[in-house]
Amino acid sequence: MDVNSHMRMGHPLVFSLIIFCSIIELSISAWLTSRFTAYHNYFSLAERDRTRFLLFTSAWTIVFSSLYMFFFYFPDSALGGIVFHIFFLLLTWLFWTAGATSITTALSGELNRKLVTSYYSSLTSYLLSTPSAFAYPVQLNALQGFAWVTEALVTFALLAVLIRGIIATRRGHGIRGSLIT
Repeated sequence: MDVNSHMRMGHPLVFSLIIFCSIIELSISAWLTSRFTAYHNYFSLAERDRTRFLLFTSAWTIVFSSLYMFFFYFPDSALGGIVFHIFFLLLTWLFWTAGATSITTALSGELNRKLVTSYYSSLTSYLLSTPSAFAYPVQLNALQGFAWVTEALVTFALLAVLIRGIIATRRGHGIRGSLIT
């Protein structure tokens, strides 16, 4: 298989996975944002603000990834080209990297199993002595996990488009050309 065949099969698959994970991330962050707004039970302002940033990032990714999936099938359009894909994916990668690292920092740097265990501790007297500092530890851990998964998918897509751009430039097509020929 040549590069075009891989790109024709891989682009919709990777972008669909990115959109799928972003929808999950949007759902979690929207639910957490609504709870934080209604009950003011966030652990810190950083936790609240970083959850809102991930809400924005996931909405951004859903809208623009859908557009780029659409324009991929029109290789003659400028938005279906390599340069615009690199620009969009680089900006999206910066958003996801910033969001994932910031929520990880707000949650003390790891998926905290003790917090999740203490969330379900109503039946265990041993764990009742170690209450959770966070109001929604399961949802916050899911928010963090899906942020890193989406960041990894966007990184993969960015690398694939960069490699395609290098190949196109070496063949004389230039970086302004389309992803598929």
